[in-house]
Amino acid sequence: MEFGIQAVISILLSLIFIALSWFALQTFKFDLFLHRPDGWQAKTLMILLSIVIGHGVANFFLDYLGWSLMLRSFFAG
Repeated sequence: MEFGIQAVISILLSLIFIALSWFALQTFKFDLFLHRPDGWQAKTLMILLSIVIGHGVANFFLDYLGWSLMLRSFFAG
């Protein structure tokens, strides 16, 4: 894959999975664990958790895509 296309796919997947993580974390009851769940510190924690989770999931899918593209050379021998 070309580097430009790979970069665009990486950026889009990261943003999609960060947004999906944010959406999923909305259902988590932070009020059980945090002193002020509606404060700016709680929102910052949610943003950071969304980035960490989204980045990890995006890296998994990008690795999987790379591995599956490498399999072509295995079978094209």
